[in-house]
Amino acid sequence: MSPRPAQLGTDVDMPAPTVILAEDDGAIRDLLAHHLAREGYALITVADGAAALRRARERGVDLLILDIGLPGIDGFEVARTLRREASAVPIVMLTARTDEVDRVVGLEIGADDYVCKPFSPREVVARAKAVLRRSGGAAATPSRVLRFGRLEIDEAAREARVDGGEMKLRPREFALLIELASNAGIALSRRRLLDRVWGFDFVGEDRTVDVHIRRLRVVLEESGNLPPIVQTIHGFGYKFLPP
Repeated sequence: MSPRPAQLGTDVDMPAPTVILAEDDGAIRDLLAHHLAREGYALITVADGAAALRRARERGVDLLILDIGLPGIDGFEVARTLRREASAVPIVMLTARTDEVDRVVGLEIGADDYVCKPFSPREVVARAKAVLRRSGGAAATPSRVLRFGRLEIDEAAREARVDGGEMKLRPREFALLIELASNAGIALSRRRLLDRVWGFDFVGEDRTVDVHIRRLRVVLEESGNLPPIVQTIHGFGYKFLPP
């Protein structure tokens, strides 16, 4: 018998934040875009300074992630121009330059944060969330609540609840639960789970997933007294079965 459809009680409290990603390196741009989109951002990607400036002037932009070394108009000049025009759009600068002078210049002309290459995509996402929170603008991510009978997964609160009581999950376990529950009834490979939960830059073993799945089962199935909710697909990965 196939599992009954997941009851996705998805509550969206506000529109997804709109983020401009201005980066001329295609590989870096695609990698960051993947991680940002996965967090729920509405993305606009551009590859040169003129396009970054044009799009940042539009209404409804919540954040600009800006590479300094853009062709045409560089990132410094984009930021300088926006601040001269009294634009309040938050700016996170990306650069391969490590000199303290460059970082100081970026912050002095109005950047809100500064990330040096090489960086982890997760670090950029974390900086983006922090800047959005500090700016008092849109929330870092749209809020979702997934409901499966007695189990409720609140993405904004980072809580899993059974019969209203919170289940104590570690951050990685919660992220794993969200990924599985968002794809209820679908077999997900260990490698996909690693990519989605740990990130493409993770270099550990696939069996890392197994350790966290065991802990997830203990918390939800034993402590929460739920029926088995994670099925092992031998030689492949795991599937979420709605309780």
